[in-house]
Amino acid sequence: MKPAIPAFSGFGIELEYMIVDRDTLSVLPAADRLLRELAGYQVSEVQCGRLAWSNELALHVIELKNFNPEVDLEALPILFHREVRRINDLLAATNACLMPTAMHPWMDPRTETRLWPHDHADIYRNYDRIFDCRRHSWSNLQSMHLNLPFADDAEFARLHAAIRLVLPILPALAASSPFADGCFSGFLDYRMENYRTHQMAIPSTMGKVIPDTVCNRETYQHQILAPIYRDIGGHDPDGVLRYEWINVRAAVARFVRHAIEIRIIDVQECPYADLAIAEMVIHVVHALYDEKTASLAEQQAISTDRLVAILHNCIENAEQAVITGQDYLALLGFPSPQCEAGELWRHLFKSLLPLPIQQSTFWHDAFAILLQHGPLARRILRATGQDFSRERLAAVYRELCDCLNEGRLFSSLKLVA
Repeated sequence: MKPAIPAFSGFGIELEYMIVDRDTLSVLPAADRLLRELAGYQVSEVQCGRLAWSNELALHVIELKNFNPEVDLEALPILFHREVRRINDLLAATNACLMPTAMHPWMDPRTETRLWPHDHADIYRNYDRIFDCRRHSWSNLQSMHLNLPFADDAEFARLHAAIRLVLPILPALAASSPFADGCFSGFLDYRMENYRTHQMAIPSTMGKVIPDTVCNRETYQHQILAPIYRDIGGHDPDGVLRYEWINVRAAVARFVRHAIEIRIIDVQECPYADLAIAEMVIHVVHALYDEKTASLAEQQAISTDRLVAILHNCIENAEQAVITGQDYLALLGFPSPQCEAGELWRHLFKSLLPLPIQQSTFWHDAFAILLQHGPLARRILRATGQDFSRERLAAVYRELCDCLNEGRLFSSLKLVA
């Protein structure tokens, strides 16, 4: 268990990427070889300075994360990009590279999934046996996890309430998964459309995705974790999965590291874009935590079903989702009873982010792209020009691989015919 630190005194970022063939862009189950090459022997995690590489459920996915909480987010894009380049240099020997975005556009999980077979493989075998991991919501997804710390129950209650309000509109900012099975899915955030039901074989493990209001650790253990452990017991008699990470709500308490982990942010085209989104989310959450637009009691009172409805709308339509009702919008300080989600994010940016962050030269390009041109999923759709052929998708996603390797933002304008 890591020591507790005060809220907003450090942050944890986890980024997941696919390993693909450089020519065909088909997924390659090579994460174990990559980690072995770095460490000199087979491992599931290896530390590289302030960051670490680690495995995930599927062999074609690798995760990068900061090893300890970091307070200066501006330092992280450079560190993450350095490791991306290092990985790509290692993968080049086998004609492979990393691919960003939250879903592979044509991977077939049924035939292409290879589960991690090394240490802790029993965890993945049990997941597969209970939930069937050869599906998009398991082996074809990449996300950014954002960990926000809390020191005690009082900070936990305020942080949980603030995060809960922001969760429904995160796809409007971060959606990057419009394609699956070689065609447009009909959702800007198809990863989340799959994610919201992926563990429904045991409904208590995910609830309604948006968590209910919880005010302290004891209540969280009683209302959320205890039912999960009870319900999974008959499926997992050896207790392999009886840990707090079996809870997969949109934001989950990770008491083992005294943090709340936000799980529903799609991975972007490069770490600079991911960290820009993290910067925006952190400052909006911080302002709500400080009750700048609504009291704690008001934040905690809004119903989970109301937030779930907004989330579903944003999963489908991203920044163009229409949000109605002052019961929610007033909590975020929006002055009208209706707006599009993109308009709401522009309002939050101008009203809740500190002026030095708004005017930051470091984040300027990412903020401008996100707020003016929409989330990555929208830009990917524009880049296809409504041509969803394999050839066009390959051209767009090859450009996204180049963006990741070069650490630059994706512009749909470059690829539109």
